[in-house]
Amino acid sequence: MLALLLAGCAGTPPASKPSDERDGVSAQVPPNLAQLPDAEPRIEAVRSGGPNRPYEALGKRYTPMTGDAPFRERGLASWYGRKFHGRPTASGETYDMHAMTAAHPTLPIPSYARVRNPANGREVIVRVNDRGPFHDGRIVDLSYAAALKLELLRGIAPVELERITFDDIRSGAWRRDGSALAQRAPASSMPNVEVTAPVVPVAAVGAEGSASAPDTLRSPPIAQAAPGFWVQLGAFRQRDGALAFRERVLRELDGLPLAVFEDRSMHRLQAGPYRTRDEATGAAERIRAALQLVPVVVERK
Repeated sequence: MLALLLAGCAGTPPASKPSDERDGVSAQVPPNLAQLPDAEPRIEAVRSGGPNRPYEALGKRYTPMTGDAPFRERGLASWYGRKFHGRPTASGETYDMHAMTAAHPTLPIPSYARVRNPANGREVIVRVNDRGPFHDGRIVDLSYAAALKLELLRGIAPVELERITFDDIRSGAWRRDGSALAQRAPASSMPNVEVTAPVVPVAAVGAEGSASAPDTLRSPPIAQAAPGFWVQLGAFRQRDGALAFRERVLRELDGLPLAVFEDRSMHRLQAGPYRTRDEATGAAERIRAALQLVPVVVERK
């Protein structure tokens, strides 16, 4: 955290000393801040230099993570507000106390994490773009907005933190509602496309992959597993979720050959079949551009 401890990243004293101003809530809090959406995880490059190189802060040395490794911890959370609002973070970005961000001593910058308040079960997803806190026992400094949503504004409190990995983002597994879990195929069948946007949520799909699909959507033909290459758009625990998503995709991409397959208690929405992998990859590109989701090419023999 401590934008002022960019020094922590550089190993040199701060360029300026913090003022004696007390931290706290800003004079103008945006309306409906408690309804602010969580940060939307996406794959962002992590470089070994800059804010991710080893540094010292308050006499202690830290070595940030640079790999895509899972990370979980429990400890105390604090928050920072108007005293640092508008100042540079360790990433070089400007700190916005009304955005869903956080500071961590060693998580990669940038990265994403889920933070849970075990006292009330509330969870938020934040983007880590700063360094801190540098106090024993504290594991994360939350933005004012994140602390507000977790109901942690009264002071320091225990939290549970879990890093969201690139694999979680690619597959959509970070989503708690299970609305559209893109299934990963073997590497030999994956299209050579790097996608930075996760699977988008479907408004019609509820918790655990359920959906309030109209009766007319409940009995479409279930496709036979024809040989060829298919583009998978998502996998659902409940069939109604797959059918509702199918209708939404058809509204966006009229004429796309879509089918729902039942496979190992999952309902997979796929487009195809395509005769060649190149054709399927081209279709995956068009779907990705139109729907901002993560398509996967699979081969059926």
